[in-house]
Amino acid sequence: MKPDLIQTVRTHTPLIHCITNYVTVNDVANILLACGASPIMADDAQEVEEITALCDGLVLNIGTLNSRTIDSMLLAGKRANALGHTVVLDPVGVGASRLRTETAKKLLQQVQFSVIRGNISEISTLCGIDSHTQGVDAAPADAVTEETLEKAIAFAKQFSAQTGAVIAITGAIDIVADSETAYIIRNGHAIMSKVTGTGCMLTAVVAAYCQANPEVLTQAAAAAVAAMGLCGELAYERMQRTPLAGTSSFRTFLIDAISRIDDETLREGIKIEVR
Repeated sequence: MKPDLIQTVRTHTPLIHCITNYVTVNDVANILLACGASPIMADDAQEVEEITALCDGLVLNIGTLNSRTIDSMLLAGKRANALGHTVVLDPVGVGASRLRTETAKKLLQQVQFSVIRGNISEISTLCGIDSHTQGVDAAPADAVTEETLEKAIAFAKQFSAQTGAVIAITGAIDIVADSETAYIIRNGHAIMSKVTGTGCMLTAVVAAYCQANPEVLTQAAAAAVAAMGLCGELAYERMQRTPLAGTSSFRTFLIDAISRIDDETLREGIKIEVR
């Protein structure tokens, strides 16, 4: 893996345009700043193309989808494609409603994504495979386990070949794959699922890492997923040492950890294999 992925982000300070979930927008902005990037949030159709043109990368997150922002996402995505920017899709809750599912499919048809990041239920739904979507969370019945890992790896590679995007399936076991290579990552802590927005934050970090390291896109996405997981572990350890700390403190400690992590810390703490 490229030895200076994180430092490259801090050196280049990519500006990331986010059309994202309003539940988590502040945390997304803060974690972009923490990882060394810079955020801008704009979702009005009258300005998204102009804003995208000023930026280096784009995040499209359908977590709080509404009819007003669908056109904005399509306009921004097409403009980013024309400019050769990194574009990352987070299909939050796809499959939970017809609007989400139809919008996600429309985005896939009209925008070329660099990375698609979601949980296994979301990615399965995008691929047309039956899943057990539970709102914005992956269903236990769909979870990637040691027993289902090989099947999930093959599925991720196939979906990457179909879409031309790096596929990041995140959960207890993370898979980041292109059509030929898959990275299996086992960093993270279960408490991360108890804090709203860790997935949205991760998607933004993926965009920053990939935009700063476009020549090694799959490695960059895998490094972002691993860094987020490792920082979750470090944040949990700090929470355990802090009297009265709980999930709110954990969220702050997670952003702190992302702001301090470097390539050496990632190399020492990453739990990764290549398939």
